[in-house]
Amino acid sequence: MFSQLSDKLQDVFKDLRGHGKISESNIDDALRQIRLALLEADVDFQVAKEFIARVKEKAMGEAVLRSITPGQQIIKIFHDELSILLGGDAAPLNLGKPGRILIVGLNGSGKTTSSAKLARLLKKQGLAPRLIACDLQRPAAIEQLNTLGQQVEVPVFTPDPAEKNLQRAALAALQWCDQPGSGANATGPVIFDTAGRQEIDQALIQELRELKELLQPQEILLVVDAATGQQAVSVATRFNEALQITGIILTKLDGDARGGAALSMREVTQRPIKFAGTGEKLDQFEPFVPERLAGRILGMGDVIGLVEKAAEAVEVEDAARLERKLRSATFDFDDFLAQFKMMRRMGPLENVLGMLPGMSNVQGLSIDEKQLKRTEAIALSMTSEERARPEILNARRRQRIARGSGTTVTEVNDLLRRFDQMRKMMKNTGKMKKMMAQMARMRK
Repeated sequence: MFSQLSDKLQDVFKDLRGHGKISESNIDDALRQIRLALLEADVDFQVAKEFIARVKEKAMGEAVLRSITPGQQIIKIFHDELSILLGGDAAPLNLGKPGRILIVGLNGSGKTTSSAKLARLLKKQGLAPRLIACDLQRPAAIEQLNTLGQQVEVPVFTPDPAEKNLQRAALAALQWCDQPGSGANATGPVIFDTAGRQEIDQALIQELRELKELLQPQEILLVVDAATGQQAVSVATRFNEALQITGIILTKLDGDARGGAALSMREVTQRPIKFAGTGEKLDQFEPFVPERLAGRILGMGDVIGLVEKAAEAVEVEDAARLERKLRSATFDFDDFLAQFKMMRRMGPLENVLGMLPGMSNVQGLSIDEKQLKRTEAIALSMTSEERARPEILNARRRQRIARGSGTTVTEVNDLLRRFDQMRKMMKNTGKMKKMMAQMARMRK
């Protein structure tokens, strides 16, 4: 989402770093370009103006102007101010008893999916969440929540199909939560997925106010589509005025929109962004950490986020087995497929690479997912003996694998050649020792 903004900012900073000394004129020119970049990214005008003023005030300090590396100092100031603009420290959920979470927002923003994603995340943290379908406007939303609840293995309360009174449906849900035989755990957080509208109207606001009064929720989370730009900021402002929301869930942060909503939201509403949806899959949902997003926008990567993804995707036993295989240079295509699945669990490879420092600066960085699928298909088209002993793959076998995987013999040969090169590198003890040392440091 922030690629265009990120590219422009990094061009400005590259120019700043090129100056041995920096003057007030240099800073003014750079900040003018940065302000234009923010406005082009659909950041609210007033937010951009105040942000630039804060950066300028700190950048004009004598300690910066007389520094040996003034360009780096200004980048540090910009990173810190961007983190503050996005909300400063990450804002945790209030899970105090009774732990009720109200999910609100317009139709199409991703409320129902976000409710299930949040339930999955809380379950991974060792909690026992429950999902409550309170969207009586759309029967399809109730069915969708029920299906998603089964996928994340979280109990779901669905109201009677004939029920049209939201208050009665909510009271029935609370009674269900207390029933020992319902599969629900009375101590876990309760997530209420509410109805939306195409736009904010008085009927929706009144309905949500009454539900809030009944439930007294600890959290009211507004789900906003980040791709809708300044409209999302307007929606957040109006919901906040009506309900005093406690936090925001930004969806579609994996999109290609300009991203200004994410940068304006916290400043305009004075409410923290608590979670971000980074894809359609149920595991593509994470706590919003302002400092990390600031680092990614400025091309600094997000190594901590990458390590967390890896820790979630990679089993300790699998990692230890791989290390033994690498040490003994017995890595085969079965191990290759196992690693492929691990990487898949971490999400799109392009997103993973983008979390590495400096990778966002690489021009034309693009991963051909279709090519990756063809590579996987080639390995899957081999017999178990061929995967364990790729040296037996003669011309006839390679032709059969190409037919079975829908690829060409040339593609099969290319993969085998690269695989052979990797195995040869493993047998080079000097390189392997260095690689193992790096792996050990990463594990620590």
